[in-house]
Amino acid sequence: MIPIADPQLGDAEREAVRSVVDDGQLADGPVVRQFEAEFADHTGVEHGVATTNGTTALHAVFEALGVGDGDRVVTTPFSFVASANAVRLAGGTPVFADVDPETLTLDPDAVADVVARTDDVAAILAVHLYGTPADMRDLRDIADDYGLALVEDAAQAHGARYRGDPVGSLSDAACFSFYPTKNMTSGEGGMVTTDHDAVAERVRRFADHGRTEGYAHSEVGHNFRMTSLCAAIGREQLRRLPAFNTARREHAERLTDRLADTHVQTPTEPADATSVYHQYTIRTDYREDLRAHLADEGVQTGVYYPTPIHEQPAYDGWDGEFPAAERAADRVLSLPVHPGLDDADVDAVASAVESFDAAVLDAREPEVVDS
Repeated sequence: MIPIADPQLGDAEREAVRSVVDDGQLADGPVVRQFEAEFADHTGVEHGVATTNGTTALHAVFEALGVGDGDRVVTTPFSFVASANAVRLAGGTPVFADVDPETLTLDPDAVADVVARTDDVAAILAVHLYGTPADMRDLRDIADDYGLALVEDAAQAHGARYRGDPVGSLSDAACFSFYPTKNMTSGEGGMVTTDHDAVAERVRRFADHGRTEGYAHSEVGHNFRMTSLCAAIGREQLRRLPAFNTARREHAERLTDRLADTHVQTPTEPADATSVYHQYTIRTDYREDLRAHLADEGVQTGVYYPTPIHEQPAYDGWDGEFPAAERAADRVLSLPVHPGLDDADVDAVASAVESFDAAVLDAREPEVVDS
């Protein structure tokens, strides 16, 4: 089976963990500070603050920005649920705007409409879905026009660029995840990046029980601190990230070329963005049939995400119709694109899609009807 994900850990990561174990300082310590500084430098910002995962990074950012009861944050309904959950955990209310039907990232026109007709909007949360940057120029303009904070959920976009600038440097604060299936991992972990001294200080304080020094705590906080063990892995993975992303882009290009004459809709990379293809996500009106066929051919796939956030049980009562997001949720299917693949694997994935078209498609009716 060709897996949908395959974390690439090697001798360097093992040795880094062994070094921390031998040193004995397993919790938050100098290795974490080194990882923060290196990740900030890689992202082109002044500050990096490590956390336990991407969700806690987002939560801490909204706490640092002062988002709370009565504040609304405009974001996408087509993302992992953590994007909206973090707003609620901080006490705010997520308000959804539809996505661009091509890139599946926030549609700035939809955001502008929501902001114009919604009271008490405090921030915009853009999600760089599947490793493709959102339209940050237009979102920045909207945020500036209305005096809003702009936050990036870059959990899937380590190393991506927008108009030449690194994702994570395009907003007031950005959040990354180092979950094992991401473009780089620390086993589990997150990172906040920002150029704002006050935001970095507040995030760091909130993530450490509201601590100012010693056992003095100026506010209620959480324990969101990254361990040295995770940071040691993360430092080694960061060194390998450019090679990982190059491989992902090469695999994506190969898939796009091979799938050009098939029935599937291949991913759109905007002209002003450089995607890092956390996922290579096609769209098809025959998703369940195609997915079953690919499994029979030894290709694992994923559906990210089958249910938009506003349709989740936890969001019962959230009003709105978001046709582009809802249509995408019915049609998306992610194919393997990770750096553990070789050309033969990529060709096998493409051949499996081609064989579906040749052997199955003509006899099938679409599972999803255009609306």
